Amino acid sequence: MTDHETTTDRIDALEVRIAHQDRTIAELNEVVTEQWRLIDGLSRTVARLIEEIRALEPRREGPEPPPPHY
Repeated sequence: MTDHETTTDRIDALEVRIAHQDRTIAELNEVVTEQWRLIDGLSRTVARLIEEIRALEPRREGPEPPPPHY
């Protein structure tokens, strides 16, 4: 093997490795993007539910009165 062949083989191996890494990065980016969409949707749903619960709660002006059996 000559130095040229060794260098060419090493460059080819690096190109293959970079191609695999690029594909992996693209796949991870898709997963992260989808998770971000899901988290954003869930955050909005939780915020809406909190608002609905607060709207249903009676407004209290002071401490809660004791139950009738006291």
